[in-house]
Amino acid sequence: MTMKYFAILTHEGAAKLANATALGTQLKLTHMATGDGNGTLPTPDPAQTELVNQKRIAPLNMLFVDPGDANLIIAEQVIPENEGGFWIREIGLYDNAGVLIAVANCPETYKPQLQEGSGRTQTIRMALVVSSTSAVSLKIDPSVVLATRQYADELLSNHLKAANPHPQYAPLASPVFTGIPTVPDAPIGNYGQQIANTKYVRDVVASDAYILPVGAPVAWPLAAAPSGWFLCNGATFDKTKYPRLAAAYPAGLLPDLRGEFIRGWDAGRGADPARALLSWQKGTIHINDPSLSSVNLASPIHANDNVATARSDFGLDPVMKSDYPNVMNAFLVTPQAAADMNAGGFAEGYGSTRPRNLAFNFIVRAA
Repeated sequence: MTMKYFAILTHEGAAKLANATALGTQLKLTHMATGDGNGTLPTPDPAQTELVNQKRIAPLNMLFVDPGDANLIIAEQVIPENEGGFWIREIGLYDNAGVLIAVANCPETYKPQLQEGSGRTQTIRMALVVSSTSAVSLKIDPSVVLATRQYADELLSNHLKAANPHPQYAPLASPVFTGIPTVPDAPIGNYGQQIANTKYVRDVVASDAYILPVGAPVAWPLAAAPSGWFLCNGATFDKTKYPRLAAAYPAGLLPDLRGEFIRGWDAGRGADPARALLSWQKGTIHINDPSLSSVNLASPIHANDNVATARSDFGLDPVMKSDYPNVMNAFLVTPQAAADMNAGGFAEGYGSTRPRNLAFNFIVRAA
């Protein structure tokens, strides 16, 4: 039986498709036209450059490869309910240059207008066999075409099947990373909950914004310093190798904090006058009688009778007398003897006072 309804490539369409296939480019199909064939069913002719009697032309709605036939391209157009008043007997497929690429005939159907009492939409499809479907693409303006129900259903179905259909929203569950995940960069000082990338972490560490700077002493509970740190034991270090540490200790010498307390620098306050940064200070001396057999009341006195330097020589800090309103001096007491602190059985009875304490190592960052 002879085929009555069919679609064919025009001569120009076949040439364009062959050229696109050979060059690896694409033929962009954009429009579909419908006509009434001047009242009779036309037979498609490959020599055609236009329809016999075109009634309407508009952008395509869809162009896709038939899932059951890899060489079958299906072009689809939807005619809205407000257009019509003509018969449809012929169909033309045009590219973006306005060239008639394919022509087909179809069973006669009347497309009524809304004012005629029938407001239906009409879907027109052309199925076209081509040698290379990859050489054909759809180029449309989605703002001027209608979507079929099938198109909307497929779009929604694919959306629901997608692993992450809404990437602009935070996921409900914590993501599981694979490979090498990347995150956006952020300036230092951003205190939000943005994930930090490697560059951000490096910048933070280098800036000393959130950690102790190089050279600041830190109490450490082990005998050996961790990697990248030095013990505060008075040792020298290479200033060229550790320039940031040298900025804190220009002499290239670490502070010796073994057995020492750290005290806040006076900086002109007057509680601990005449002190320089990193200067050592002796403890306050105190004398006791270690002998039980012959108890003596002992008190330190200045060997040179020098009132001006007595406080410094005794290792005392200046105080405000008003802070001690009930403390008085005993005077006009004649000492039995004045001798060296090691004499008269006092060799083990003197020393500097100290508060209760716990022994830690002090360490500093090397870089």
